[in-house]
Amino acid sequence: MILLVGLTANLYAQNPHSPDLQIDCAVCHTSDSWDIPSEFWRNNDPSQQAQVKTRMEEPDAKKGFDHGTTDFPLEGQHMMVDCRDCHLSLVFSEARNECYSCHTDMHNQTVGMDCGRCHDTDNWLVANISQLHYDNGFPLMGAHYVTDCYDCHISDTDLRFDRIGNDCINCHMDEYTATTNPSHMGAGYPTNCIECHSINGFDWTTENINHEFFPLTSGHQIENCAECHISGDYSNTPNDCYACHQEDYNTAINPNHLSQSFPTDCRQCHTTDPDWTPARYVSHDVEFFPIYSGSHNGEWTECLDCHANPANYAEFNCLTCHPNAETTQEHEGIDGFSYNSTACLACHPTGSAEDNFNHSLTGFPLTGAHLASECMECHSAGYAGTPTDCASCHTTDFNQTVNPNHNALGLSMDCASCHTTEPEWNPATFANHNQYYALNGAHAAIANDCALCHNGDYINTSNTCVGCHQEDYNNTTDPNHTALNFSTDCVVCHSENAWEPATFDHNQTSFALTGAHLTTNCLGCHEGGYEGTPTDCESCHTTDYNQAVNPNHNTLGLSMDCASCHTTNPDWYPATFNNHNQYYALNGAHATIANDCAVCHNGDYINTPNTCVGCHLADYNNTSDPNHSTAQFPLDCASCHTENAWEPSTFDHDGQYFPIYSGRHAQAWTSCAECHTNPGNYAVFSCIDCHEHNNQADLADKHSNVQDYTFTSLGCYTCHPQGLND
Repeated sequence: MILLVGLTANLYAQNPHSPDLQIDCAVCHTSDSWDIPSEFWRNNDPSQQAQVKTRMEEPDAKKGFDHGTTDFPLEGQHMMVDCRDCHLSLVFSEARNECYSCHTDMHNQTVGMDCGRCHDTDNWLVANISQLHYDNGFPLMGAHYVTDCYDCHISDTDLRFDRIGNDCINCHMDEYTATTNPSHMGAGYPTNCIECHSINGFDWTTENINHEFFPLTSGHQIENCAECHISGDYSNTPNDCYACHQEDYNTAINPNHLSQSFPTDCRQCHTTDPDWTPARYVSHDVEFFPIYSGSHNGEWTECLDCHANPANYAEFNCLTCHPNAETTQEHEGIDGFSYNSTACLACHPTGSAEDNFNHSLTGFPLTGAHLASECMECHSAGYAGTPTDCASCHTTDFNQTVNPNHNALGLSMDCASCHTTEPEWNPATFANHNQYYALNGAHAAIANDCALCHNGDYINTSNTCVGCHQEDYNNTTDPNHTALNFSTDCVVCHSENAWEPATFDHNQTSFALTGAHLTTNCLGCHEGGYEGTPTDCESCHTTDYNQAVNPNHNTLGLSMDCASCHTTNPDWYPATFNNHNQYYALNGAHATIANDCAVCHNGDYINTPNTCVGCHLADYNNTSDPNHSTAQFPLDCASCHTENAWEPSTFDHDGQYFPIYSGRHAQAWTSCAECHTNPGNYAVFSCIDCHEHNNQADLADKHSNVQDYTFTSLGCYTCHPQGLND
C-alpha cells in the first residue's frame, strides 16, 4: 500500500497538466502513445462519471473525461471544437472561460464582453433582439419592429453597435429638420417625437397634437383640422384673427367694422365663444370715452345711442341725452361754454360733471393774447391732438416777418425763445444773440437797447468793430489811429469792457516779440499797415539771407526759415546748424563739439575742409608713437581711427605689410618698437632682435641647407613674408 501511494504521488508530480488535475492518465491516453485517438472522442460517454474523490474511473466505465464536471460545460458548437483550440497549453486550467478569451470581439466593445448576452453555443445568430432592446429601455414597437438593424446601427463593418441613445431625435434629426409641413424647427416643436407621434405607428401621421401654441377653446374647439389648415399647409397657417375671419369682419354691419376701420384683432372686443357674443369694446374707455366705467356705464344699450350715423363712428352726439335749456343753465358762469357735442367732450373728457376742463392744467396754459382767442382758432380740427408748438399756429407770421427776416437768418420757429404771448409780438428779446454776435462787456450792458446798434434795421447792421466805431477810430488823437495806420479791428488793443485801459501785448498775437525784435520800430515791420503782416522770417529778412556770405546761404541752398538756425538775438548770434549732417555728419567726438562751431570753422564757414587731415594735420605731425609722418602713415585718419577717440586704433598691418594680428606672430608682441627699432622710420624693421631669432649660430645651423641664407631682417622677410617656417 505504501508503495502504491508513493507511485501515485510520483505519478501526479510528473503530471504535465498540473497537480490540480488528479485523474488517471489512462482515462484519456493509452499505453501505445500519449496521442489520443479520434475514436476515443467518438466513443466517449460523458455520462460515465469518474470517482469523485480519486477521479479514477469506475471499473466498468468507459474511458473518458467529463467536461461537465468543470465550470465550463461543453454545449452546442463547443462540443465539436478541438481541445487544443481552447487549451493552448497542457495545463488545462489556464484556459479562461470568458467568451472573449477565445472569440475576437467583432463588435469592438460596443455591446460588452459577454457574448452570451446575445448569442448561444449553437450559432452566432441572435434570437432575442426584441428582448435585448427592451432590456436597454428601447422596446421595438411599430415601425421600429420591422426596421433593419443597420438602418439605426450604422458602421463601416456593420458589426459595431455603438449606443445611439434612446431619444427619438438621436435617429430622427434629419426628419425633424427636413419637415416643412409644418416646419418643426421654425415652430420650435419638441424633439421628443412621441409627444405628438405614436411609437406603435408605422408612419408619421398622428392625431395627438399639442396645440398649446394656439389654444383651441370654445368656438375654436373643432375636430376637423382642415377648417383652419385649408391648404394642408401646417407651417404657414397664420394665427391672427383676421387671417381666418376676414369675411366675418368685412360683412359685419352692426356696427360696420370695415367702414369704421375697427381693429382687425378680434380679441379686442370678442372672446372665442360662438356667434361673436358677448362683445365688449373695452378700449373705447381708454382710446375715446369711458362707456364701460364712470358716469356713462349702464346709460346706453347700443352704439347707435351716441353714434347716430352708423356710417361714421367718428361722429358722436351728446345733445340727445343732455337737452339745451337744462345744460345751458348748469354752465352759467363757465367761460367759453358752447352747447355742442365737441365742446362737451373737450370739457368733460371722462364724462364726469365734476371733471371740468381747466386749460391751465394742460401742457399749454393760456396767457396774454391767447386768453382772448376763440377756441376754434386753435382747435379748428378738433380738441384731440392739438399741437402746442408755436410754429403750428404762427408759421405764417414767421414767414412774413422781414425785420429781421426770420427765414433768411434761420431763426428758431419757437416764438417763445424771443417773444412772450403779449399782443403785437412786443416786447421781444433775442436771447440767442450770441449765436450771431456775442454781446460781452459794454455791449452786454446795452443788450436790451436794440435800437442803439440796430436803429430799427435788423438786417444791415454790421458786425465788425469799425462798422459801429468808425467815428471813434477817426477822432482818436492819442495816439492818432489814422496817421499811424492802426488796425481797425478794435479788439487788437481794446477789450469790450471800455476803451481804456488799452494795451497791445504783441505776445498775445501769433508773433511774440523777443531779442532784436523788441527794439525794432513798429513801422519797420508794419510799413504796409497792421493788417495781414506776415510772420515768416523771409518776408523781412530776404535781403539778409541773400547777402550772407559766411557761409553763402544761397549757394548752400539753406532754408529761408531763419529760426531753423538763428534766434532773435542781435547780429544773428548765437546760431545752430541742426542740419549739419546734410553737409558733414557729426558723429562720435565731433558730435560733442557740434555747438562749438569755431573749433572747426574758426569763423570761416566757406573754406572749412571736410577731410580728416584738413583739421587734424597738427595731430598727425605731432604723433610720435608711432611717428606718423616719418612712417608715412596715410593722411586718412579713418583708416586706423574711429570718430569716437584716437584710441583704441586699428591698423591693417596684416593686409598691407606683415601678419602680426594673425598667424605665428599674433600676440607675440606688445608694442610697435619691438620690431620697428627706429621710431623715426617705421620702414625699418628687425626680425633678429626677438625670441629665438637672436641666436645667429643657431639660425645658421637651421638654415644650413638654404642657399644664399643671410642673417639679416630683410633676408628673413624675403623668405618668410607671412611669418611661417615654410
